[in-house]
Amino acid sequence: MRKKELRTIAAFHTTAAAMAAERLCRREGLEGRLIPVPRSVTSDCGIAWSAPAELRDTLELRFREAGLEVAGVYLLSV
Repeated sequence: MRKKELRTIAAFHTTAAAMAAERLCRREGLEGRLIPVPRSVTSDCGIAWSAPAELRDTLELRFREAGLEVAGVYLLSV
């Protein structure tokens, strides 16, 4: 079993926004990947971006600058 670690989880209202976030992060070289939304988080689309905990502020800023609507950004052990 994999050891749980603290991660930044960004949930989105739409699948299109989640995919746009992935493109943005890949383009800017920000570490992370798309994952199913953890059960402890409510999301409309079921897809979230998971990244290292230390990227939380950077991700929130980049998503806001890009006009991506985020349902919530959380720090969770996953």
